[in-house]
Amino acid sequence: MTKINVVALFSGILFSIGLGISGMTKPQKVIGFLDTLGEWDMSLIFVMVGGIITYLIFNLFIKIKLETPLLVKDFYTPSKSKIDRNLIFGSILFGAGWGLGGYCPGPAITSIGTGSLGTLLFVFSMGLGMFIEDRFIAPIISLYKIQHT
Repeated sequence: MTKINVVALFSGILFSIGLGISGMTKPQKVIGFLDTLGEWDMSLIFVMVGGIITYLIFNLFIKIKLETPLLVKDFYTPSKSKIDRNLIFGSILFGAGWGLGGYCPGPAITSIGTGSLGTLLFVFSMGLGMFIEDRFIAPIISLYKIQHT
């Protein structure tokens, strides 16, 4: 196992522990957070703010102290900055899935260990959706882009 895989493994473990401690693996807690018109549970705001603050601190530290990353050649900077239909439509689908199921992908995968049928169905459906997009929808979009450029 390479160093980068070891770092990824421990990062995933740390992330999963954080999701469990914060309650993000409980669909009813997430739905309570998303239900701003009902009995709103705003406790997950602290999870988001905590993640943002931690990211900002570590990102600034890394950018100031390191000229290059420790395990790869260059820092990754996404090249796509355009807000397009795919981003908007994908965001709507993601939000709908999160709101209806009470899971986003990370907590859902973390919750597989509970053996809950609902969790297993959610993760299976998520994987099926990703497969359908990769095998059927993405090629159609690519073909459309080639024909219209």
